[in-house]
Amino acid sequence: MLRNYVLFFLVLGLHLGCNKGIRKEDHDIKEVAYTRIPPELDGIADDPCWAKGQWHLLDQNWKGDTFRPDDFQGRYKLSWSTNSLHLLVEIIDDSLFDKQADPLKLWWDDDSVEIFLDEDNSGGLHQYSHNAFAYHVALDGNVVDVGPSRKPRLYNDHLKVARRTVGKKSTWEMSVALFPDTYNDDQSQSRVQLYKDKRIGFALAYCDNDGSKERENFIGSVFVPGDNKNTGWINADIFGTLVLVE
Repeated sequence: MLRNYVLFFLVLGLHLGCNKGIRKEDHDIKEVAYTRIPPELDGIADDPCWAKGQWHLLDQNWKGDTFRPDDFQGRYKLSWSTNSLHLLVEIIDDSLFDKQADPLKLWWDDDSVEIFLDEDNSGGLHQYSHNAFAYHVALDGNVVDVGPSRKPRLYNDHLKVARRTVGKKSTWEMSVALFPDTYNDDQSQSRVQLYKDKRIGFALAYCDNDGSKERENFIGSVFVPGDNKNTGWINADIFGTLVLVE
């Protein structure tokens, strides 16, 4: 028995040693332009930083049956300033649904925007760590992720959020602070300052539920190979890569 344990830890050590320093392979690379004037967060896309920004699609069905354009359409823009990453997300959804009043219960089954961020673009597992974040942004503005305690908690101080809905179109404006993988939930910590040429792991998704017990679709921004595409909440390797430019 002791010999088996010794062999196990030897193999584990070799595995960790071989993977030390290995980073994810960059894919879905997007350049993000700098803005000197951060957007005013009011759910109206009239800020200078959005005028020249490029639209990117939310069109990868990570979970659920094929959806129709009259049920869901999504697209987004990005910009950055020294203190934050800024997002403009436009969602056309025929039914907004918020079943759970408690933001820490079954939050993934309500309509919400999910932002995946890996500050140092290192990739790897993050389900119960802050190697990366998976922020669920609810219709009421609450921001939820699972921390190292393996319990959900609110990260409302990491994001500033505004949403304006007219008819079937919701316009979300968000500014997100980035934190390193050493982030501690129980200690005050400064955000990471952004700079030209920095690379950030990133993906975006939308949880769509038109009134069912569980969400009906989970639509993402990046292609995920294989049958199980709902892996971003566990593995940051599937995130795309943002490159900050001036």
